Amino acid sequence: MQVTGRCYCGEVRYQVEGEAQMAAQCHCRECQYITGGAPNLFMAMPADTFAYTQGAAKGFTRTDIDNAVTREFCPNCGTHLLTRAGAMPNSVIIKVGGMDDPSQFPGPQIAIFCIDKQSFHTVPDGVPEFDRIPS
Repeated sequence: MQVTGRCYCGEVRYQVEGEAQMAAQCHCRECQYITGGAPNLFMAMPADTFAYTQGAAKGFTRTDIDNAVTREFCPNCGTHLLTRAGAMPNSVIIKVGGMDDPSQFPGPQIAIFCIDKQSFHTVPDGVPEFDRIPS
């Protein structure tokens, strides 16, 4: 599968190929900040096939927490495009909202960090829920 995407203003574009390694929704408090309060829907894709095809994203890594991820944003409009996690060095975690064709997202296989899930968050029926990342 080939996935293309962009930021809201169109300044930054990307492309990645391969099969999704994971399709999930994350309820962690950090993702809630990034999304404006909702769970974060994402697909983990092979890092070695990922490329920015237009523009460049700006990375941000928190320094006040252990095992912080690097989130990449459009420097112009601020759209969160992807995350790079040290625990998943062979993957890029692309955000469904930035995909040119969000219908390529098959729906979440799992819901993670449900320990931080808000009462107004929903998880589709039959999707396994985990307080953190399952081992």
